[in-house]
Parts: sequence; structure tokens; C-alpha cells
Amino acid sequence: MEHANSSVVEGLPENARRPLNPGEQYVPVVPNESGIFEVTPRAIVMGLVFCAIFSMAAAYLALKVGQGIEAAIPIAILAIGLSPFFARKSTLLENVIIQSIGANSSHVVSGAVFTIPALYMLAAEPGSGVTAPAIWQVVVVSFMGGCLGILFLIPLRYHLLVEMHGKFPWPEATATTEIVLSGSRTGGQAKLLALAAGVGALYDGLVTTFHAMAEAVSFRAVKLGDFLASHFMTLRLLNNAAIVGIGYIVGLKYAAIICAGSFLSYFVLVPIVHAIGVNLPMVLPPGTVLIGQMTPDQVFRAYVRIIGVGGIAGAGILGILQSMPSMIRSMTANLKGMKSQDRRAATAVPRIDRTMSNKQMLVGLALITVAAFIFFSVGLGVQDGLLYGAVGTLIVLLISFLFAPVAARAIAIVGTNPISGMTMLTLIITGVVMLKLGLVGGQGMFVTMMVGGVVCTALSASGALSSDLKIGQWIGATPQKQLMLKFLGTFVAALFCGLAMWIMAQADPSQSFGSAAIPAPQASAMKSILMGIFGTTDAPLQWYLFGVGVLLALILRMTNVPALPFALGMYLPMELNVPVLLGGCLSYLVGRKGTADSDATVKARNDRGVLIASGFVAGGAIMGVIDAIVNAVIKSSTGNLDAKASVHVLSDSAFEGAPGEIMGIIGVIALCTFVVAFSRRAKADAA
Repeated sequence: MEHANSSVVEGLPENARRPLNPGEQYVPVVPNESGIFEVTPRAIVMGLVFCAIFSMAAAYLALKVGQGIEAAIPIAILAIGLSPFFARKSTLLENVIIQSIGANSSHVVSGAVFTIPALYMLAAEPGSGVTAPAIWQVVVVSFMGGCLGILFLIPLRYHLLVEMHGKFPWPEATATTEIVLSGSRTGGQAKLLALAAGVGALYDGLVTTFHAMAEAVSFRAVKLGDFLASHFMTLRLLNNAAIVGIGYIVGLKYAAIICAGSFLSYFVLVPIVHAIGVNLPMVLPPGTVLIGQMTPDQVFRAYVRIIGVGGIAGAGILGILQSMPSMIRSMTANLKGMKSQDRRAATAVPRIDRTMSNKQMLVGLALITVAAFIFFSVGLGVQDGLLYGAVGTLIVLLISFLFAPVAARAIAIVGTNPISGMTMLTLIITGVVMLKLGLVGGQGMFVTMMVGGVVCTALSASGALSSDLKIGQWIGATPQKQLMLKFLGTFVAALFCGLAMWIMAQADPSQSFGSAAIPAPQASAMKSILMGIFGTTDAPLQWYLFGVGVLLALILRMTNVPALPFALGMYLPMELNVPVLLGGCLSYLVGRKGTADSDATVKARNDRGVLIASGFVAGGAIMGVIDAIVNAVIKSSTGNLDAKASVHVLSDSAFEGAPGEIMGIIGVIALCTFVVAFSRRAKADAA
């Protein structure tokens, strides 16, 4: 354990990642003693500086190459790496605060780049009637959304973190926690984590940057892919060490459920849609070409993925109903204590349990509600805007409230937040409502996208905050301080993200959003949705497919199958889900108990496996940043639309086509062998 501002820690307590027994309590790495540096000027300044830098960098890279970066792990590594340069080494809690503030850059950027650039694209098109948003409008949308996501997660904190302790795998939080702890670890564990991070970075670099093996293995080299293709099916595996690491942390149970959803989409629903629609003589909305001319991936994106979106929405509503009693108990207890709560009563609460009160949450929600109403009514320049402002505010509050728990649970289960699907649903709902109210054309698209921007950022913030709070709970941070500083970090991230997008929008049209130089792929998809909504009001199939997904979520719930991970599997591309299943299988193999194995030996193996998997995630995150920067630089210098094509340093070599796939399969086998062999070498006395 770490006392005061000292010493070496072995790692997370034994009961950190498993359900607690009756009467058992979780004691974090840093217990509830006083005198530990946590919120210091150093921690705040470093966190805000990292937040500003990563906000601009993440916005640029996401728009330039369509590849976002996850900031939490790189910032945690930087916080630890810079610590020796100060007179006093940073404490664990200071490092938690630094990464918690800095990580705001990722969720604010994710919300902004998915939506706002679509308005710049529309504004550049003659006759669209859309005006480009001002920089202050972008900042306000991002800041309001971030604050809303934080506020809506406060009542869920106790349920997600305390009542559900050990019931979710928290893959990203696990990896970041291992990195934070590495600065105070014993030599053996720190070296193993560094080794795994190096292996993960090297492996992913060989795949994505140097293309020494196939990035997506379709199994055509071993004839399985050809057999599936003949039946209008596809099977692909993304050759990525970081995702295998996430699957290991997720575990076999959730990994299998996620991949089952993906198999249903690609092996059942895609062939069914193709078989039914192959002879149709007309284009069936929301598709843009005849079904008979579509590939399996096109059928998935146009039709089947919408069923997954409906499943996510249905699972989210069921999750709200499940957690509602806990939310009501929490709010009722706080409301009862408001009248008698004073400074002494607040400080009597243990530090590790101290959080923002529901009084503060309600005041914050009231302020955001008023600000949103003024912004949508007056700040967007819409005539007779009071009605549209009220409706827009209501939609923002309702959808954010319904989907914030979905985002948090998705991050807790698989580490992936399906904000794109939920934002698409928000745009469809908002656009249809605005059309019914008579708001059409450019103004309708502008208001709809601004509503979508707030919701998208709110959902991204909820997911990221849940992960940060879990890191804090495991290590022993004060939730109240994490939450309060989240608002400050959100403002800085919104400011610098808005500044980056505004600067990029001032470029020559041939170099601005939607061009070959800055394709902004996610925002381009949102733009297409807007144009479809305000170009035609009839898309019955989309709602029908969405309803099928909701019904499927209900059936899954009735059969006691976790609906959210299954729906996530239906929504996410198969190539992301198959390596997650592979990682889950590896965790099963490592944790399998032999006849001569003691419980302590099995635990030691599991702990080492989690450490290696966390290293893979960390190495992959670092390599992702490097790869995105390399691609952006090469794209800028060559003007090549396909940046990845320009970094094929082995483009004329044998590592393409079938040879590349064979190399990829060999690489995956070698990676899996490394994980199992190194993990099962652990002994009980090395735990």
C-alpha cells in the first residue's frame, strides 16, 4: 500500500476485479488516510496543458486521417515520465488527477468531430442554406455536451462502481490503471508491463505503419474466406495486439456474447437481407444502390447495422429501468440530507466516498438547461426560435438521460462507446421533429446538427467519465475532486478543439473539410443523414429495422442474455469483434486450472495475463498516435487521399495478398503464444 506520499505498490488488491463477498469491502491502493498529495497546482497545470495539446492534436488527426487517438494512456505515461524532473515525485493520486483532466481531450474531440464539420461541409455547398458555425458556437456545443454527460452520470456512480463492483471488466480502465501503478511498482512487474507494451507497439507498428503483414485477415489464403464469400458471408480479423489485449481483459463470457452478435449480423442477417432483396428492381431505402449490387459489407452498413442501433437503444432503455431503483435511492438519500448538510457533515464522509451532491447536480442541470434553451433559441439565429429552442433542449435532455448509462456500460463492458450510432438516431429523431414543426432547409439542418453535437459530446463524456471514476476507485482518488476538475478540463478541451476546427475550416475549400486533404469521414456520414432527412421525409425501412433491434433486445433480456454487449456486437464491424473473442479465449486458456495447480498459482497467472494485456493496450495506444501522425504528415506532403497506401514501405514486396495474410496468421499465432506462455509461467510466489 502507499502511505503519505511514498513508496512501492504491488498492484491492485486481490478483490479489485471480482464481485465482493457478503460483508466484504474494497480497500483501494491508497486508503482513506489524510495527508496525501492529490489536487495540487502541478497536477492541475499538467493536466490542463496535456488536455489542450491532445485536444488540438486529436481533432487534427481525427479529421485528417479519420483516426482518433485515445489520450488517457499516453497522458498517464507522460505524467509518470515527467515526474522525476520535479523536486518531489508525483504521487499516485496526482497522476490520477493529471490523466483524468487530460483525458477530457478525447471525449470532447470525439463528440465534436463526429458532428460539427458536417456544417462546414454543407456551408461550402452553394444553395444549401447552411451557414458555417462560429467558433464560439462550436465551443458552447462541446462544453454543454461535456457538462451534461458528467451531470447525468453522477447519480449512476454508486450503482456502476460500487453495487456492480467486479461485474464489469472495464478494459480501458484496467490498462490505464496498470500504467498509473507502474510508476510505483516493483521492478519485475514494471519490466513485464514495459516488455508487453513494447511488444504491442512493435507488433501494431509492423502491421499498420510498415505493412509487414495483413492488417485485416480475411482467411482467403486458407480457403475459408472463399467458402464464406460463395454464401454471401464474410469473416475478418483485425490484426491488432491492442484489441486482443482488450479482449483478454474483457474475458471469455462477454467476448463470446459480443462476437455472437457479430456472427448473427454477418452469418445470418446479411445473407437473409441479400436473399430477399437481390431481385428487387428498385433501390430500397436507406440503401443507395440495388441490393443485388451490394457487397456483404454494404448490406451490413445500409441495413443490418441499423438493427444493431435499435438493439443498443433497447438495451439502454432496459438498463435505465434496471438501474432506476438505485438512482432513486441515491437521490432520495441525498435530498433528505440536504437540509442538515453542513461543512462538518460533508467532511465526515470518507474521502474515497465523497462525491458531488445531488443538490449540486440539480443546480448544474438547471444551469445547462437554461443555457441550452438560450443557445438553441437565440444563439443559432433561427427566426421564431423559442419553440425550436424548447424542443431542441427537451430532446437533448431526454436522449442524453436515456443514453448516458448506455455509453457508460459500453465502456465498462468492451471499452468501445457506440456514440456514432446513438448520434445518428438523435439526428433522425431531431430532424423528423423539426420537420413536423416546420423548420426546413438550411436552418433545419443547422439546428438538428447542433442538437446532435451536444448529445454526441454528452454521451462521449459519460463513457469516458465512467472509466476515469473506475480508475479513481481502484487507486483511491476522491470522486468529488475528479468530478469538479472534469468541468474545468471539459472547458479547456472544448476551447482548443473548437479553435483547431475553426483554423482548419479557414483553409482553401480544396483543403478543407470533406476534401481529399481533410476527409472527416464520420462527419461526412452525418452530413449524408442530414441531407437525407431534409431531402425526403420517407424512410420507413430505417424505422422498421430499428424496431427489430429494440424487439431483439427485449427477447435477449427475457432469456437472460446481456442485451447491450450482444447489440454492440451486431453494431460493430466483425473485424473488431473477432480479435476480442480471440483475447477472451486466451484469458480462458491462461486461467484454466490444472489438477496440480493451486488457487494461488491460477491467480498469479491471471494477474500476469492482465498485466501483459494492459501492456498491449498501452503499446497499441502509443503506436496509434505515432501512426496517425506519420499518416497525416505523409498525406500532407503527397496529397494522397489514401494515406495508408503511401506508407507501404513494403508495397512491392511479397507481403501483400495471400502472402500477407499468411504472415498475418503466423503473427497472430505468435502473439497468442507469447501471451499464454508468459502468463502461465507465473508462480504463486510471484503474484
